[in-house]
Amino acid sequence: MLRGYEGVRYITDKQMVVFDIGGAYTKFGYAGETSPRGIIRTEVRCPESKKIRRIIDHIDVEDLYQLLVEFLHLLFFKYVVVSPKDARILILESPLAATRFRDTLAKVMFRHFEVGSILFLPSHLATISTLGIDTALVLDVGYQEATLIPIFEGIPILKAWQALPLGGQVVHDNIKKYFNDVSTDLDFPEKVLEDIKVRTCFVTTLERSTKLGTKDAPAPPPTVKYPGVKSISVPGEIREKAFEILWERDNDNLSLPTMILDAIVKCSLDTRCALAENIVLVGGTTMAKGFASRLKSELLTLVKSDLYKNKLKVESFKFHKAPSKPNYTAWLGGAIFGTTDLPLRCLTKEMYLKTNRVPDWSNLVDNQKDETSYEV
Repeated sequence: MLRGYEGVRYITDKQMVVFDIGGAYTKFGYAGETSPRGIIRTEVRCPESKKIRRIIDHIDVEDLYQLLVEFLHLLFFKYVVVSPKDARILILESPLAATRFRDTLAKVMFRHFEVGSILFLPSHLATISTLGIDTALVLDVGYQEATLIPIFEGIPILKAWQALPLGGQVVHDNIKKYFNDVSTDLDFPEKVLEDIKVRTCFVTTLERSTKLGTKDAPAPPPTVKYPGVKSISVPGEIREKAFEILWERDNDNLSLPTMILDAIVKCSLDTRCALAENIVLVGGTTMAKGFASRLKSELLTLVKSDLYKNKLKVESFKFHKAPSKPNYTAWLGGAIFGTTDLPLRCLTKEMYLKTNRVPDWSNLVDNQKDETSYEV
């Protein structure tokens, strides 16, 4: 029988700890490894109220600071099992992430845990490194939102970025709405809704979708039993319609497929074919059965419509399959980057304590060509 300390993995001073803190789940592990050490919910038990709270549900900056202190303490000492003091950290983030979250995270890391350095790495760039390509259209469909950034020859085309509040959360709300229509006695917590979605729901085909709700509607899939303390019957209609909200266009005529087409339109003509033939899907929501097939069908239909036929000189779309599950592809890219030595990209503890700020690509101060300034 192993003693308590046996099995604990000691890491060298140069090995980086890689964090991918998502809205619903956080992936953690070490640079150079092929998969994360673990995936946990981005939530923590609040010491005062003893209630479990999600990080994304913070009230203000002070509340976010306290939640991050508790959550990172859990990560460092329970899961990663490494002393944070002077550790090298790599954090994957979206270029469209809120500056408030980034600054608060850096403050917690440097002032509370006294880490040695942090490398903030754009998740979309990290994703393409797993495939060994430098041109791709990266669509990240996570819990709260879907973000898309085209990358051409290693350079993000930021003028063409797209974002919509479409992700796992709206799918859960959609399932809950359907159940409320069936019975008012059913009130499921978020975890149960997610489990029902993963175990029983799927993305239907475009052909069947166009007939749903009409008199020519096809027969619904069979009803299945969801196991639990109380057995729940999940009607076939709910199973098939759960993900339909991702494909419905809003008042601005926007949806997941239009995000891709609008991004390509905003790119120059000589890049469009290359981007359309190098689409990469990441994020937990894209793992739904039938997601990629439905997205391709939607794109091929839309590209022939009057809205895009004359603007878009693209006729085919191709999808890459990453060497990992879509929910941790970005983490894997970070683990690859973490094995390289990029001192100029890292924000050190000394630099942070001196300037008390995190360099930002959107700030002109950080883009000056000055040898004494911090390079991003």
